[in-house]
Order: sequence, then structure tokens, then C-alpha cells
Amino acid sequence: MVTRLHRDGVARLAARGAQLLEVLPAAEYDDEHLPGALNIPLKDLGPRTAARLERARPVIVYCWDGL
Repeated sequence: MVTRLHRDGVARLAARGAQLLEVLPAAEYDDEHLPGALNIPLKDLGPRTAARLERARPVIVYCWDGL
């Protein structure tokens, strides 16, 4: 399921245990990211790298697109 969230929704889900996944390149993640976020750049995201996520917990995928 894909849902677009705003800041309050992200904060609520994260407080309930959702995982935060930053999909920008590592250099941008190193520069700034949400606390506790995991970084898997979108170009590297696949079954092997996604195995780092806990299957039983929701995942919030985010990036900064400037919009």
C-alpha cells in the first residue's frame, strides 16, 4: 500500500514503530536525514538490500525532491 504522508503522519507512524527509509544517495543522507532513518539509495534498493528492513514493521520511504 502506498500512502502520501505529511510531517504529522510520519511522526505518528514512527512513534508507533514504523521504519524510516531514506532513498537518496549516501552523501546526501550523511549531510542530513531524519533521526533513526536507514539509508538504502534508490539505485541500490532490491531484495538483498531490503532484507535489512524488518518485515513485520511498516516502512516509510522518503527523499527530498525539492517540491
